[in-house]
Amino acid sequence: MKTGLYFGTFNPVHIGHLIIANHMAEFSGLDQVWMVVTPHNPHKKKSSLLDDYHRLQMVHLATEDYDKIRPSDIEFKLPQPNYTVNTLAHLQEKFPMHEFSLIMGEDNLNSLHKWKNYEVLLQNHDIYVYPRINNETAEPDLLAHPRVHRIDAPVIEISSTFIRNSIKQGKNVKPLLPQKVWEYTEHNLFYKK
Repeated sequence: MKTGLYFGTFNPVHIGHLIIANHMAEFSGLDQVWMVVTPHNPHKKKSSLLDDYHRLQMVHLATEDYDKIRPSDIEFKLPQPNYTVNTLAHLQEKFPMHEFSLIMGEDNLNSLHKWKNYEVLLQNHDIYVYPRINNETAEPDLLAHPRVHRIDAPVIEISSTFIRNSIKQGKNVKPLLPQKVWEYTEHNLFYKK
């Protein structure tokens, strides 16, 4: 089974994440997409993250109506800080019937050479890249790599940071979040302070 791994802090998960995950599940040749909730991205301040299990719960709520998309907490159980190459090795061992691929924005492809053992990732796993609006285009060598597949997915300009800041300012962001995620954030008063 071809399984795409879509990593993120999902703080909070929003409709842009779902649009990309669903597009990859339906139009890229992948059989399913796992939205892997990362406990702590080394490039983000831990203090700005909601508790891991709240973020996982929001991904559960956001994906429960999608047959081909499922949440994953696999990185919660691995030593921190964690690296993608370690997660993939762990998943391949635990789920040998799955062929795991990475899903990432084109901007992340540009920094792939900075990832731990990125050569191993490219050697053993396909990478499905979706377009992002930025001033940089991905390295032509990487885009031409046989393991890299550029998918003509919708370009989404919604960020979790924008949503958090807007909630803090008392703005209505209900259209940017799946209904159940919006209700969960409202009920728990997330991002208000």
